[in-house]
Amino acid sequence: MVRYTVRPDAVVENERDIRRVFDELASSRPSGLGYASFKLADGVSFVHIVSHERADTNPLVALPAFKAFTAAVEARCVERPVVTPLTEVGAYQVFGS
Repeated sequence: MVRYTVRPDAVVENERDIRRVFDELASSRPSGLGYASFKLADGVSFVHIVSHERADTNPLVALPAFKAFTAAVEARCVERPVVTPLTEVGAYQVFGS
């Protein structure tokens, strides 16, 4: 899980770059990857949740749109991205799309 906060004037740009990642995921359809992005109620904080089958390989980081997003995101931040590893205890039909 990654959480960060952007400047209010950077929200639209951040959402645009996130959508580009999802557009690329829709066309490339990498196997073994789960990814979701959320904007929190404050309107400026974002959470991304990533899961991948192989611990040594994350297909998300190979996508050009994701590389562009990560290269630009810190310049938009007032609170830098913080990575928090999660260990699944249980899940039921999460993000069933």
